[in-house]
Amino acid sequence: MEYRNRRDREGQNAERERSERREDRPARGTRGQEGVVAGRNAVAEALRSGRPIDTLYVARGLQEKGGAAVLAAKARQAGIPVKEADPKKLDALCGGAVHQGVVALAAAKEFSTIDDMFRLAEERGEPPFLILADELADPHNLGAILRTAECAGAHGVIIPKRRSVGLTYTVGKASAGALEYVPVARVANLAACMKELKERGVWIYGADMDGTPWCEADFTGPIALVIGSEGFGMSRLVKETCDFIVSLPMKGKITSLNASVACGVLAYEAARQRAGLRAR
Repeated sequence: MEYRNRRDREGQNAERERSERREDRPARGTRGQEGVVAGRNAVAEALRSGRPIDTLYVARGLQEKGGAAVLAAKARQAGIPVKEADPKKLDALCGGAVHQGVVALAAAKEFSTIDDMFRLAEERGEPPFLILADELADPHNLGAILRTAECAGAHGVIIPKRRSVGLTYTVGKASAGALEYVPVARVANLAACMKELKERGVWIYGADMDGTPWCEADFTGPIALVIGSEGFGMSRLVKETCDFIVSLPMKGKITSLNASVACGVLAYEAARQRAGLRAR
């Protein structure tokens, strides 16, 4: 009987140790896709913005060195557990993306609402300036668009629920921290959303090859810029719902720009006009 009790206790202890190891293991699956912040700049912005972080993982040997040590100290001050991890484990956690030895496990970024975006515009005393991404599949493009939106003063980015990349860790890293500050709304039907925006006084400008020159458009009022997908541009219904179609000049043999580049050109033309700046 004593032997059996001892064996039972040993079995319970072993199971407890296995459970603790499982809890220490970085989460995979959905959380690994939606809740991972990789790279020193992205982690620094997540900490500064107050985004909820469960655990900060630092590559073994880096906790006391350079930028990783600074981030680890900030995390501890905020009451966030800091754990050392093998670099291979960090690679697996973020799908091979460049993490610079620092990975944070965070709750997935919450989506905002269109009302949040209008509220932000009102707080800034500006007419609404929104960017709509129509079925973008490349997370790097969406991340770059978020970065442009933040830098150009847009009040939010709207994406569709279907056939579009979500707010993955790759999007966050490509945004260079802008994801922490730019409201992002996800809607069931982008064309229906555009009609709602029109009812609220927003003029919709779609980017396509057969429009008027971008420099002739008036971006000073409440506007939304629509950027189409990488391979097919705007969908038919979305294009038909736009108030205006604007084009950028193509002087070479290639007939289109990268989606995020086109967005950058148009967004900064809007920023220039809205700031009242004129070319000399």
